[in-house]
Amino acid sequence: MLDAVLFRGRLAETAAVLKEKRGFDLDVAAFEALESERKQVQARTQELQNLRNTRSKAIGAAKGKGEDVSALMAEVAGIGDELKAGEAKLEDLLKRWNDLAARVPNIPHDSVPLGGNEHANVEQHRWGTPRSFDFPVKDHVDLGARNGWLDGESAAKLSGARFTVLRGDLARLHRALAQFMLELHTSEHGYLEVNVPLLVNANAMYGTGQLPKFEEDLFVTETGELRRYLIPTSEVSLTNLVNDVIVDDAQLPMRMTAHSMCFRAEAGSYGRDVRGMIRQHQFEKVELVSIARPEESHAEHERMTRAAEVVLEKLGLPYRRMLLCSGDMGFSAIKTFDLEVWLPSQNTFREISSCSNCDAFQARRMQARWRNPATGKNEPVHTLNGSGVAVGRALIAVMENYQNADGSITIPEVLRPYFGGRDRIA
Repeated sequence: MLDAVLFRGRLAETAAVLKEKRGFDLDVAAFEALESERKQVQARTQELQNLRNTRSKAIGAAKGKGEDVSALMAEVAGIGDELKAGEAKLEDLLKRWNDLAARVPNIPHDSVPLGGNEHANVEQHRWGTPRSFDFPVKDHVDLGARNGWLDGESAAKLSGARFTVLRGDLARLHRALAQFMLELHTSEHGYLEVNVPLLVNANAMYGTGQLPKFEEDLFVTETGELRRYLIPTSEVSLTNLVNDVIVDDAQLPMRMTAHSMCFRAEAGSYGRDVRGMIRQHQFEKVELVSIARPEESHAEHERMTRAAEVVLEKLGLPYRRMLLCSGDMGFSAIKTFDLEVWLPSQNTFREISSCSNCDAFQARRMQARWRNPATGKNEPVHTLNGSGVAVGRALIAVMENYQNADGSITIPEVLRPYFGGRDRIA
């Protein structure tokens, strides 16, 4: 969440910035009312604490003189009851304040362009040239169905819409992509491979910003009184490894990667994206997470985005990098780069990776800190996350960009070792 100083000392300014950059209406009146009540209750609580101390000393003095202290003791007991009520009230006010603050998005960095939607995003650069085909281009669904590799009907019988069964060489290609990405990030990009839980508690979802605002987008499981959420991305599990931890300076930057299943309710209609594997309830992703010193987070953001770009370049997939505008970024981010891969069937670029710098926003929610050797103080770390990349969308891009007229698919050279040297699947 945002620094409490912004709510308590610069509320009007913060509200104006959020309105300008995010189109977000900060409930100034609610924050002011809570802060006013908190000050009143806290002042009274301090007054009662002082009064109790004074009366307690008076009891001691009276006892030393052999005087009756029953009236003073009754007064102290009454003060104690009021103090307990005041402390409970303060706790309730703090919870209400935190609940309100937890729904406020991060403030975009000054380098982020203003805008309300994707049309204001700014292209940074492109790599590769889209292939020219001398035959009618098929999309990944038709390519998969033709060979019996991609089966949405069987998946629908098992689980409903927006699930897919992969078979044979297409399933193998999907696995090879994930393996290739993990090996690249661990051996060349310096990320530590981590295998993480797919089920997490509410505290973990709160830490990275999925709760409370986006609960409707999550799948939840309940067994008796045990409630757990299926992760929408392994960012949740990886980032929360530093939840309530004071990280030693020598451990930073901490770079981690994980290949995992991801689950998203994706409520609503998405038109053509519900066809095939573009937008599914269950998908796989290779995630990149960095925990960094504050002064290094922007350089780390560039480094992470570049690591994702290398994946696409080694696969020979044309892409472009987009700097997202203020209104198109995620809730927790101060700056986001999207990588969009070329899909021939749609004759356009589609998102395949999103890399975000969250500054100290998630760290404050998680109480994730580092011991700054310069000051000796514990300060919030900066957290970053990115797709390195979405496995299903990489599969789609490979299928479409490497398709042949006979329905076969040429295997990118970097993936051929996973196929015993074969150069195509058919």
